[in-house]
Amino acid sequence: MGSYTHFESALIHGGIYGDRQTGAVNTPIFQTATYEQDGLGRNRGWEYSRTGNPTRAALEALIAELEGGARGFAFASGMAAITAVLHLFQSGDKIVIPGNVYGGTFRVLDRVFRQFGLSAVIADTTDPAAFQDALTDDVKAVLIESPANPLLTVTDIRALSEITRQKGLLLIVDNTFLTPYLQRPLELGADSVVHSATKYLGGHSDLIAGLVVVNTQETAERLQFIQNATGGILQPFDSFLLIRSIKTLGVRMDAHVRNAEQVARLLAGHAAVGKVYYPGLPDAQGYEVNRRQAKNGGAMISFELTGDCDCRRFFTGLKLIALAESLGGVESLACHPASMTHAAIPKKIRERAGITDGLIRISVGLEHIDDLKADLIQAIEGARM
Repeated sequence: MGSYTHFESALIHGGIYGDRQTGAVNTPIFQTATYEQDGLGRNRGWEYSRTGNPTRAALEALIAELEGGARGFAFASGMAAITAVLHLFQSGDKIVIPGNVYGGTFRVLDRVFRQFGLSAVIADTTDPAAFQDALTDDVKAVLIESPANPLLTVTDIRALSEITRQKGLLLIVDNTFLTPYLQRPLELGADSVVHSATKYLGGHSDLIAGLVVVNTQETAERLQFIQNATGGILQPFDSFLLIRSIKTLGVRMDAHVRNAEQVARLLAGHAAVGKVYYPGLPDAQGYEVNRRQAKNGGAMISFELTGDCDCRRFFTGLKLIALAESLGGVESLACHPASMTHAAIPKKIRERAGITDGLIRISVGLEHIDDLKADLIQAIEGARM
């Protein structure tokens, strides 16, 4: 940390702040592919922008500081970040994942890495005792989300980390939904944190990016080799945009959560809503665990309407909230996980995890709360058959 003690200041001044040569308060965009060298074997710290770029390095230093890790790495997308982390393992290894996980994570394991001998094992990570049954000798890591996508399931990260540490396994936590402003998994015992920075860290639905933070220099060296060798790096301009966006992460997340808490209460009290999934509600699964390990419940909400409603009519009835993939932008978005974000997961596995065809997911944005409530109420009423 620099000359500050609070996280909000680290968002603005953390990592590699500004530019010492010119005094610019913003890190410049070093839009270059290569760098002139002073002689054979002599350079000024930079050789080729796939290997390293000053703008990307500033972002990587920033996310490492915010998550409290040893090193950070920036990739071209969240899936590129997860793919790089999965390259830490080898044929014959197994990765434990929950059934309630982002569809893209399941797809890359099931359809890409499985053909190279790296496979996924589905287990209930919310029950540490039962979860241990899945930890056979060929399991090398556990990859979780908490809260998970799309049912906002909460896993006790500290309890899980104690189990994985005893067995010599890596614990990887996708922290996309909460960001380091609301939750810091490395402090809870995780070994690595992954972000789809497209979401809240970017915050404006205008860039695609992924970030990884690791807690040891040994893992950092391995991941740096993978990043350079496979080349899925984040470009300088997008790195600049992401640094800019992270500066307002605190104020944005506070406003997102204020709206989400009111939306969750509205949905929980509506007669046409059968079930609400939001870890900020006192009767939610994992509420007490989430209170211990996170600042609040975040701004993602999923819910199901009652049997006399048609969720397709709900989506077509929305006027302010957009039907769209992704989340975490300033605008509110609604999606149908079964046919959109989690379509890659086979129907039987989806349903076993609780991802029904009637499930609706809302990314609560920064519009005025009265406008959001009005749009949701009229869409719900219009869904009645």
